[in-house]
Amino acid sequence: MYNSKPESTDLPSSRQLVRSTIIALIAAVVILVTVVLPAEYALDPTGIGRLLGLTEMGQIKEQLAEEAAADAANETMSPSPAAAGAPAAPALSAPVAADAGWRDEMRVELAPDQGAEIKLAMKAGQKATYAWQVDGGAVNFDMHGDGGSEAISYEKGRGAASDEGVLEAAFDGNHGWFWRNRGEAPVTVIIRARGEYSGMKRM
Repeated sequence: MYNSKPESTDLPSSRQLVRSTIIALIAAVVILVTVVLPAEYALDPTGIGRLLGLTEMGQIKEQLAEEAAADAANETMSPSPAAAGAPAAPALSAPVAADAGWRDEMRVELAPDQGAEIKLAMKAGQKATYAWQVDGGAVNFDMHGDGGSEAISYEKGRGAASDEGVLEAAFDGNHGWFWRNRGEAPVTVIIRARGEYSGMKRM
């Protein structure tokens, strides 16, 4: 066997290299605009991200990031009740059997700027009837689901005192609600549910 140098005709020309580079750059831009921006930043200039369900995922990520930042700022500015010498009240009661035909009920106390999330473990296509109300004020909310690599936002609202309806799971996973108290006084959110789900829990 003899080692031989490649012929000049076997090597790509400068024009071919430039062409390949341009094609790679175009492909990278397309992926950035149609996949990365919708999924990570909820920016969807082409509309493809919404069709693929990526924009909703980005919206949820953005909202959770904002809520986390608000929580961190609130914790650094306001001492906890325990640090101030006051006994801390339990934030959430355990699930209890509810009356009026409801299967589960939970109560969560939210201080000003505090948020909480409660989810139902559901399979794709299962339905759960729900009703929640706020004692002492109103809240912002996001009803959404996540599971595996999928995420969806069903409904959002601001300054809501109650909501009710039927939640149908779009896929296997955890589906439920995130509430944020943007008022100046503590409130209590009461959530009741019944239907096709395996359990209710605080996330």
